[in-house]
Amino acid sequence: MSEPHQPPSEPIRLVDVQASVAAELDRIGPVVSELGALFAAADHELALVGGPVRDAMLGRRSNDLDLTTSARPEQTEKILRAWGDAWWDMGRDFGTIGCRKGDWVVEVTTYRSEAYDPSSRKPEVQYGDSLAGDLGRRDFSVNAMAVRLPGREIEDPYGGVVDLANRVLRTPGRPEDSFSDDPLRMMRAARFAAQLGFTVEESVVSAMRDMAERITIVSAERVRDELVKLVCAPYPRLGLTLLVDTGLAAHVLPELPRLQAERDEHQRHKDVYEHTLTVLEQAIDLEDRLGGEPDFVSRFAALMHDVGKPKTRRFLDDGTVTFHHHDVVGAKITRKRMQALRFSGEQIDAVCHLVELHLRFHGYGSGEWTDSAVRRYVRDAGDQLERLHVLTRADCTTRNARKAERLRRTYDDLEERIERLSQEEELAALRPALDGNQIMEILGIAPGREVGEAYKFLLELRLDEGPMTEDAATAALRAWWAARG
Repeated sequence: MSEPHQPPSEPIRLVDVQASVAAELDRIGPVVSELGALFAAADHELALVGGPVRDAMLGRRSNDLDLTTSARPEQTEKILRAWGDAWWDMGRDFGTIGCRKGDWVVEVTTYRSEAYDPSSRKPEVQYGDSLAGDLGRRDFSVNAMAVRLPGREIEDPYGGVVDLANRVLRTPGRPEDSFSDDPLRMMRAARFAAQLGFTVEESVVSAMRDMAERITIVSAERVRDELVKLVCAPYPRLGLTLLVDTGLAAHVLPELPRLQAERDEHQRHKDVYEHTLTVLEQAIDLEDRLGGEPDFVSRFAALMHDVGKPKTRRFLDDGTVTFHHHDVVGAKITRKRMQALRFSGEQIDAVCHLVELHLRFHGYGSGEWTDSAVRRYVRDAGDQLERLHVLTRADCTTRNARKAERLRRTYDDLEERIERLSQEEELAALRPALDGNQIMEILGIAPGREVGEAYKFLLELRLDEGPMTEDAATAALRAWWAARG
């Protein structure tokens, strides 16, 4: 059995590959055979290609099918419109027409080759005239395999089956040529390493190292999408380590390699970079608390939670190191990076909120917080409370078993108090007993700044004292108003 977060290392048996692909082709046969016959009747070639073929050989199932064809987009559209339940052409500029047929999603792309102009952010698309030529321009040999339809002949001109069996990523041709055609493929190498748990051939790693700066011509949106897939993969450490070691991270996520130079304030043997990767993996182990599926927000918050340390590092006279306020500084750094990568405002706010709050629990001590402090912890976490629980627990990487157990028990106690107060006080709502209309009626004032100030006073009172009756809140409001003169 492999260690946690470590991919299996033994080769995949070719007989298992053959059995897996045969079983998957039988499963998807009713769809692809019918579609293959329709294209053949129109005198066009059609083949299942890329990820679906690779995944079929790995025994993975998907109802999303990628196919390639000799037909031009307008010819593909004609066939798919007549065959599918719905169709779309958002990818027409890249030769892709999509459709849905029952539970199946099919995208058919004309044979093509694409390459970057040295100064361009977008690939130039040129249609090809053969399946072999189409496979030759793909990123890695394990993605350069195809199954011709409807006959099911396997095309593997670049040894993808052997590479898949050996769990290795290799480009069909020279990696320098492949990465020059599309620099994003360097990011995809790291992403596939993280998703599949494969090693990357040394010539590919060397080319990534030599050409890392070329990633800067790729649009932020495409880089972001690859980064999200990498972070949400089963083995993100593999991909992130590859990005750092090749210098790609210096261009797409420079905050990560900067952590390598930082030692934490306890001078443990791990540097902050290693600590960060461990926190990420421990956050993944806790994702069952968030529904069990990969959660990008909690994972990225774990990855970025200490990025404020390089800017806040201070050496004390006794030789220790501190990183005071690295939570607040880290949240600002994280926001700037996520904005540069064109993340949505909602994702940015969620991740940055977690980074800023990740140290809050450490003021809890051994349970000295008042109920008021617990209410404020919940109020400040807002809709990110469950993710904050995950991040805070994951942030304990000490090898001191007694200390780790003490921190776990202390956080258990905090969660139990939150649960008790939630049941007693409807803590999630955290609203005063009086709303704005009632405040205006009681004080005899019109809408304006004073109403907001009064509401804020009542909310602070609610946090300090817990639930209040309307009569008690009214009396407190009148006293506060009178004291203002």
